[in-house]
Amino acid sequence: MTDPISDMIIRMKNASASHKEAVTFPYSKLREHICALLEKEGFVGAVAKKGKKITKSIEVSLNYNGRAPRIQGVKRISKPSRRIYKRSSEIRPVRRGYGMLVLSTPKGILSDSEARKSKVGGEALFEIW
Repeated sequence: MTDPISDMIIRMKNASASHKEAVTFPYSKLREHICALLEKEGFVGAVAKKGKKITKSIEVSLNYNGRAPRIQGVKRISKPSRRIYKRSSEIRPVRRGYGMLVLSTPKGILSDSEARKSKVGGEALFEIW
């Protein structure tokens, strides 16, 4: 797998589109921090780490607004072949505030609003709405 972040967000989008309750993917610290941010912002429900040692995985429960999934779409910005960085002054709201940009900054994984408040830029990972 060449792009684990893209794999994770596409799995969440596809599972929510088919009305699954939860989705599971392999564990990494970066994925865990991204899922914690998505849980804090209300895009996903509970995030749980499963397994021990080599066979660790992350299980994420998905949120819905009635019958409509909370995750409508995702767009990968920075890819392994082309990294995209943004200054704090270049960060704009996604979908007029209905979406969120996830950034990898020196202060950790932050949403676009947190990065603007902290006046810190970083690598733009993906947009979610």
